[in-house]
Amino acid sequence: MMTESKIRIQQQVFSDYTDDQLLFLKQMGIRYVYVMFRDQHTDYDSVMSFVDRLRKHGLVPTDGGNRTIYKNPAIHLGLPGRDEGIQKFNDFSRILAKAGIPITYMTWEPNGVLTTKYAVGNHTRDAVARLVDVKQLETLPYSHGRFYSKDEMWENFQYFLDNTLPVCQEIGMKIALHPNDPPVPSLRGISNLITSAEDYKKAFAMAKESPYLGMKLCVGCWLEGGATFGNLLEDIKYFVENKKVFCVHFRNVSGCVPCFEETLIEDGYMDMYQVMKQFVDCGYDGLMTVDHVPEYVASCGGKNSSYAYSIGYIKALLSCAAADKMTA
Repeated sequence: MMTESKIRIQQQVFSDYTDDQLLFLKQMGIRYVYVMFRDQHTDYDSVMSFVDRLRKHGLVPTDGGNRTIYKNPAIHLGLPGRDEGIQKFNDFSRILAKAGIPITYMTWEPNGVLTTKYAVGNHTRDAVARLVDVKQLETLPYSHGRFYSKDEMWENFQYFLDNTLPVCQEIGMKIALHPNDPPVPSLRGISNLITSAEDYKKAFAMAKESPYLGMKLCVGCWLEGGATFGNLLEDIKYFVENKKVFCVHFRNVSGCVPCFEETLIEDGYMDMYQVMKQFVDCGYDGLMTVDHVPEYVASCGGKNSSYAYSIGYIKALLSCAAADKMTA
């Protein structure tokens, strides 16, 4: 049995998962899940139906979102339709709250997660992984016709906060803000909002330190940015102690921007046991998962096998770190 820890290991599910897929998670020893709702499953009845299915399988939905709703260019860039987009965000938050899901998401990425390619890299044991070369991404044309400055991004973010945090307070919903990936100043003419620990501090100050705005602390993004993003171990301590870490994405990469590959947890440049130990030593009691994994050969389970392997590795690190703390 895993040494007791307050950290809750979770795994992603989609709202169209089959009973066998849910059973597989239970067989992995997963109790907590975060739900990515498909576009056709964001209405009240669909959300409630899927949450009921999860609970019948012994799974607890801890957080959830819909990428189309929270990665809405109209919201991020202040385009026509922004108010309607924010209203849809609030309406969906109300549905999640009624379903007993207390955390939703926001990522200020109107173009999504930009990636050079998915291929076999030099650090992935012949598994297919996400490879990023920022210099290649910088050659892509503007996506929305012009350059959007960081000041504009902050203004649009403030507008979003002003129109969502009152609803969050009313219904008890928390927003977990994910950093930009890759964490560079701008891509495709869009200045990135969150590319450093200091950006997070500014975002929380703009929210007047509201308990309803926190972060998905993406270890991978911190490592991609390196010293420019911040000191990972020190930042973990600071944000955990200030109750700003709602979720953790626990993954490793081969190096820092401008070029990196997403690796298995043990194959990147960071000693991930030290990262886990820091979360445990700081008393983190929130959610943790692996968000991206290299993909194994399809005939042997593909991503299902990849996620199972990585979750098992995370569980082992957590058990060791918790045991070390008890004997220290």
